[in-house]
Amino acid sequence: MSRAASQESGGKKEATLKWWQLSLLGVASTIGTGFFLGSGLGIKLGGPAILISFLLAAIGTFIVYDVLARMTAEDPQEGSFRTYAKKAHGRWAGFSTGWMYWCAEVLIMGSQMTALSIFSRFWFPSVPMWIFAAGYAVLGLLVIWIGNKGFDRLENILAVLKVAAILMFLIIAFIALMGWIKGGIQAGVPGISYSFFPTGALGLWSSLIFAFYAFGGIEVMGVMAIRLKDPKDAPKAGRVMILLLVVIYVLSLGVALTMLPWDKFSTTESPFIVALKTYHLPFVPHVFNAVLIIAGFSTMAASLYATTTMLVTLSEDHDAPKLFSKKMFKRKTPMYALGLTAAGLIVSIVLSLLMPGKIYEYLTTAAGLMLLYNWFFILISAGRNLELSVWGQIKRFTGMIIILLAVSGTLFHKTSRPGFWISLGFIVIITAVVLMMQSKWRKSDKEEESEDIAKRSKYRVKPAK
Repeated sequence: MSRAASQESGGKKEATLKWWQLSLLGVASTIGTGFFLGSGLGIKLGGPAILISFLLAAIGTFIVYDVLARMTAEDPQEGSFRTYAKKAHGRWAGFSTGWMYWCAEVLIMGSQMTALSIFSRFWFPSVPMWIFAAGYAVLGLLVIWIGNKGFDRLENILAVLKVAAILMFLIIAFIALMGWIKGGIQAGVPGISYSFFPTGALGLWSSLIFAFYAFGGIEVMGVMAIRLKDPKDAPKAGRVMILLLVVIYVLSLGVALTMLPWDKFSTTESPFIVALKTYHLPFVPHVFNAVLIIAGFSTMAASLYATTTMLVTLSEDHDAPKLFSKKMFKRKTPMYALGLTAAGLIVSIVLSLLMPGKIYEYLTTAAGLMLLYNWFFILISAGRNLELSVWGQIKRFTGMIIILLAVSGTLFHKTSRPGFWISLGFIVIITAVVLMMQSKWRKSDKEEESEDIAKRSKYRVKPAK
């Protein structure tokens, strides 16, 4: 984090980003294991209808980011959606959304570390998973410690590599579909060669949550948007990023479903590796395994950046101990905030490695749902913070409905249902903490009010005799 968390006069971060750089950072923080691996779970649930889920998730994502970007353009705040929630609904809202986001991202990082360790053992099967997890965690913390410029450069490079890998898949897939490579099954075009809704409407509903996972990361863009040279460019940066993601996601998954019947895909392997596996290309598993590692590490680093930044802003707003906003060394690194995030990451990794094999799906579902709860609250906050037209209100409620559909869809499948209950457990815990803090906040508010009255009385001019 270092300079990422430093503040200039006026409380704003150093404005160095152009809109296209924010778009590229958004791509880097979004395309990860949620797409490369989680989309396989979506295909097993919804079949080719997962493409509709991705379009619906894209619409919901765009609506959420659009209102977040508008709030950023009108009132740039380092705390992003947490600050806007507090502005709209009071201290309890800022506290709840901030800590819910921190918990969600720590869970996501734990599942990412587990996934990265599994991918790495593809090449080194005898090395224990905890060694890989620890190595990636240390490397991620180092990336955050070196500061904004190093973080931006690395994320930009990784974004280009991920997009290049998808383009490589599309090129190989085109060559294979033309019959220029031996092997393959070639299922045909979904909806023409075979049913587009093999699992029915319920399957489509259940798969929607996994499409949303592939778009998780826009909240990181919200945190970074304050670094734009012109905050009014935030909406444009988001539109370009989401359009690019929709084209990449729908096109690549559509091609994969054309290459192989939907029921041949696996929940434990990337759909792109599975689609190309029947063509006996020896380099493909190695290339895409490297891509999975790059994607997972990139989104993990972005999560580290966002959680540490969020913890610092919570501390500065007196919703976390002051210790976590303390800067150290020449780089002004918030070492205590980084340390707490690292501790949470270690706990998450240990739980991921010790609990049963289904933990990846459970943790991913819980974390994804908690992010969606925050997205939902962004839309609620926008209703008070923005002057929306009738069309703007229609879009806002449409986004809410799509998010509620994704959340409720998790109840219909055993893979995602446990994650739903885990996410509710976190909400109960955070709510209990908020209720306990209410009396302390009221006391603090009364003390601040008394201090203000005392100051006004001290400097009040006495009337002349």
